[in-house]
Amino acid sequence: MTTVAPPPTQKEKVNLRRPDIMAAVQAQVLSHYRSNLVERIRAQGHVLSAGDLTIKLAKEFGFCYGVERAIDLAYAARRAYPERRIFLLGEIIHNPEVNDQIRRMGIVTIASRPGDEEINQLRPEDIVIIPAFGTEVATRLKLEAKGCQFVDTTCGDVMSVWKRVRQYSKDAVTSIIHGKAWHEETMATSSQARATGGGHYLVVFTLAETDYLCNYIVNGGNKTEFLEKFKGACSEGFDPDIHLEAIGVANQTTMLRGETEEVQRRLKNAMIQKYGEAQGAQHFRFFDTICGATQERQDALEKLLRDPLDLLLVIGGYNSSNTSHLAEMGEAKLPTFFIKNAAKMISDKTISHYDQHKHQEVESQNWLPAGKVTVGITAGASCPNNLIEETVRRLFDLRGISVQQLLQN
Repeated sequence: MTTVAPPPTQKEKVNLRRPDIMAAVQAQVLSHYRSNLVERIRAQGHVLSAGDLTIKLAKEFGFCYGVERAIDLAYAARRAYPERRIFLLGEIIHNPEVNDQIRRMGIVTIASRPGDEEINQLRPEDIVIIPAFGTEVATRLKLEAKGCQFVDTTCGDVMSVWKRVRQYSKDAVTSIIHGKAWHEETMATSSQARATGGGHYLVVFTLAETDYLCNYIVNGGNKTEFLEKFKGACSEGFDPDIHLEAIGVANQTTMLRGETEEVQRRLKNAMIQKYGEAQGAQHFRFFDTICGATQERQDALEKLLRDPLDLLLVIGGYNSSNTSHLAEMGEAKLPTFFIKNAAKMISDKTISHYDQHKHQEVESQNWLPAGKVTVGITAGASCPNNLIEETVRRLFDLRGISVQQLLQN
């Protein structure tokens, strides 16, 4: 029997952690995303072999704690309030299968940055789920003004970055954010720099952009050109001749650690070159805000890539930042195919996969070599184990091998 909670008052926090709710939620989540096959492969050293096919799983892959928490809270909201209208800002995580499942539960998706028309459709008794990436300050304020009840699934690692950025703003330090300016998490983080109205931010995505910024810090340059280059990636009223005197580095939590560290190093050197070693601390700050789960998956893949592999499959949503970085790591070493599900392996000759340079799906031929082959598999932090299982099964199917028979041995 479903326990129905009474409608909350405007300022009441929804308590979704009650044992009766969470027990039912855990059972439902496991039924949707658990994989006995993946657990068995993990138990036997992350390797499964049959015939001339060997599959090696990275030691760390798939759902992280923050993703699990976000999914649990979304499921709990639906179970606790079966009669209420529940809305989700954008995607709960960057995985299409998971988001489809959320929609099948009757949770309605609205824009991650909803316009007035969408917000006007909301009522005070409605519940709005904030996704794992968080949401922008302006969006939250608009929803608060409507009186909506929040289920906030923002990842704790993301909130740690927000705290750092708010402190920079309080100290009149401009936040230089290493990330993707168009990504929901980075937009939410950027908004924190403006939360009190006086802070500024600039988002750099590549090391080339970082070098451009460093050169401007040291040598100055064409302000109009600078602002055009970073259009959409800096705060309103940003002036590079004023707001680069004191900077603090933060990051989107799912970036490559090595690249973020290089951004920090180059910016620190630029500030020292500009102001001198003795004055460096007054002009430059940084704080390690790379997500632990992101780093664990990157480290695990780096270790897997030391093994003799013929190719790598990276599974996850194409708009998932942490997954895209795993694909980048693989591409630097060996043939790598970034797929969102097993259906993309059309045959042992043809695979449809995401090309990050063309920003679209492409087809490759003769992707699975004949004869003895070893395939490495990893997955982003938003990819459920059932999708990994389907990928493993499909690989063996392409070689005419029944996974069911393997499990009976």
